[in-house]
Amino acid sequence: MNYRPSFAPRMPVVVKNLLIINGLFFLATVMVDQTFMMNTFGAHYFDSQFFKVWQPITYMFMHGGFFHIFFNMYAVFLFGSAIESVWGPKRFLQYYIYTGLGALVIQMGVNAFEIYQLTGGFVTAPYTGGCEILADAYRCPDAFSLELFTLGNAPLVGASGAVFGLLLAFGMMFPNVELMMIFLPIPIKAKYFVILYGLIELFMGAARFEGDNVAHFAHIGGLVTGFILIKIWNTGKPKRFY
Repeated sequence: MNYRPSFAPRMPVVVKNLLIINGLFFLATVMVDQTFMMNTFGAHYFDSQFFKVWQPITYMFMHGGFFHIFFNMYAVFLFGSAIESVWGPKRFLQYYIYTGLGALVIQMGVNAFEIYQLTGGFVTAPYTGGCEILADAYRCPDAFSLELFTLGNAPLVGASGAVFGLLLAFGMMFPNVELMMIFLPIPIKAKYFVILYGLIELFMGAARFEGDNVAHFAHIGGLVTGFILIKIWNTGKPKRFY
């Protein structure tokens, strides 16, 4: 199916509501208390003292700063408007939520693997005695317990997992539309853009550069989940996306 995306003045209903909900969460984070909001609505590892059952959903609407939410919401508007206009609101919302959940599962799986490498198990509590949570950091008796405490208690926030799912869908639906990366202002067809961006995220996640607090494997999780969903939804049907 060939489709040339057009952005009508009327914003699709799910995209519009996603922008509103994310905006409200961000305002609450700024106006109420950032630490409370992050600990309550950000996604935490299962044995964290801050883990709550609603966090796998609410973490998608939390963001760590203005530029974090700005670029994510711009991507939701840009890619989501085109995708929702083809799929309709119900399928689009399902896809958005599922890719966000898939991103969380992959990132928490990576956290669990790292914890297992350090301890031989999947829990952090026995090894993090004496750790404290400060206003904007953690303090522990030694580097080992600090690493474990961070893995277990640092919240995952942001719509980026779902956004990468949207990017994957856009690349499959509109493969020849040209896009540009901010740091590489050269037009690239969407199908190559997705591959390149995915490889960059995989490299950044594996490299684990010091000071990099981006959840790169959550981005990979959004891409992988989106690809699986599109393949499942296309099973036994005429090809709709590429």
